[in-house]
Amino acid sequence: MSRKLFKSIVLVFVVFSLATTAWVSFTPVVSDVEMETNQQASGNAKYIFLFIGDGMGVAQRNAAELYKATVSNPDARPEETELLMNTFPAQGMNTTYDLTSVIPDSASTATAISTGYKTASGVLGMDPEGSVSYEYITEVAKAQGWKIGIISTVSIDHATPAAFYSHQPSRKLMYDINVDLGNSGFDYFAGGQMKSKYSKDAEGKNLPSAMGLADSNGYKIAYGRTDFDALKAGDGKVIAVNDVVDGDAAMYFTIDQPEGYISLSEFVDKGIELLDNPDGFFMMIEGGKIDWACHANDAAASIVDTLAFDDSIAVAYEFYEQHPDETLIVVTGDHETGGMTIGYAGTGYSAYFDRVENQSMSYIEFGKKLEEFKAANGADAQFEDVLPLIDEAFGLYVIPADEKAALLQAVADGAVDGASDEAIAAAEEADTKLNNSMALTDMELAVIEDAFEQSMLGAEERASDDYTYLLYGGYDPLSIKLTTVLNQKAGLAWTSYSHTGTPVQTSAIGVGSELFNGYYDQTDIHTKLMEIAGF
Repeated sequence: MSRKLFKSIVLVFVVFSLATTAWVSFTPVVSDVEMETNQQASGNAKYIFLFIGDGMGVAQRNAAELYKATVSNPDARPEETELLMNTFPAQGMNTTYDLTSVIPDSASTATAISTGYKTASGVLGMDPEGSVSYEYITEVAKAQGWKIGIISTVSIDHATPAAFYSHQPSRKLMYDINVDLGNSGFDYFAGGQMKSKYSKDAEGKNLPSAMGLADSNGYKIAYGRTDFDALKAGDGKVIAVNDVVDGDAAMYFTIDQPEGYISLSEFVDKGIELLDNPDGFFMMIEGGKIDWACHANDAAASIVDTLAFDDSIAVAYEFYEQHPDETLIVVTGDHETGGMTIGYAGTGYSAYFDRVENQSMSYIEFGKKLEEFKAANGADAQFEDVLPLIDEAFGLYVIPADEKAALLQAVADGAVDGASDEAIAAAEEADTKLNNSMALTDMELAVIEDAFEQSMLGAEERASDDYTYLLYGGYDPLSIKLTTVLNQKAGLAWTSYSHTGTPVQTSAIGVGSELFNGYYDQTDIHTKLMEIAGF
């Protein structure tokens, strides 16, 4: 052995010895009694709120926070206005891939969270082949005497809520999912209705309706505001839904909800009342329409629903403040949707979140109004005829020809050599009105007019090639391009009409919440919840 190598080995040994000695010296010695006392003090959670923002990635949370800051206090710095979920002491990131793809679906991701097992896209609570059922944390909790609540802004037989009570090889088996719901014995289902209401047996005979099956299994059905307000502790098993839902049995987007509509926050508050139980409760709350808005690249609808989702977390937080030593709140997303980014090439290093406020309805509600427009105006409708509706829904307008000519002249006058300071200032103001406002630029106008022509053709007459999909994503062409233009004016952009594989943010507060710090896979959320609950 060379002398140089020998010296290196000795040096490493000495450094290791010193480090070990230092570690031993500074590691506190905890007695068995102290350790037991600390464990008793920390205890286990007996009230668990699991909030899942479907499709809610980091950008969705940040966009909602920046929007809230902009509209509530324009003069404040962004960090002075925060979403409640972003203030929680534990903040982590987790991966979302499933066994089929790095870009997963809601069935497999919800299964990962609820069971701790990865599976294939589309599968609910089972192995990829659909032959083995995995045990849900809700089933474990129910066996321990806890009460169970499942709430969603989409239909309560949709993939995410179903992955906490139904075991099916496909999320498309919605009637079977409804049967599982009625047979679950869980205590509280709320939000949207059931999408699959009827089915037939092998001989073509009608099977019981989904609600009829639940009713026969002892569930009290509350339809709408009056029934909902009458619910009280001791009512037993309950299904509470809004009596007015969209075509997919989901709650309306928050931006479209009429006065008196039962909100997500109210469903959570009622759940706390109905699930009151000395043994504990587990409540899963899904903000499902965040995902739907992001599929359609509708930033305004996504942002407003994310804010409503945060408001529902505030209801759970009030409960946590009353039971801080027994409660855990976890907020996560099952995956990201749309590839949302805060930043757009056309706005450079600037963002204008206040412009999002100009949108007064979701793409779905605008689609309804567009159908009314078509019915009223017929095939001969001109692009100019739809401009008032576009202004009403999105705040996008066309500068009149004479005003535009004057603005262009002002820009030209300011560009002349030796132009006065007043002319230069007027030119800058005119340029802003032409190119950096809610007024449609020539390029934007051309894009929207092309989309209008496609919308007027009708779905069956439109082109169905790949280029058309990239333009419109299978949505109504005019609706999707109007949200796109408004998003871009605000400094927001998208990469997809589908899910993406980017990791999502997970936040927690309460008993054991420190376990949710760090970087992990979403299957670990289940492991952490089970540990903290003491199951």
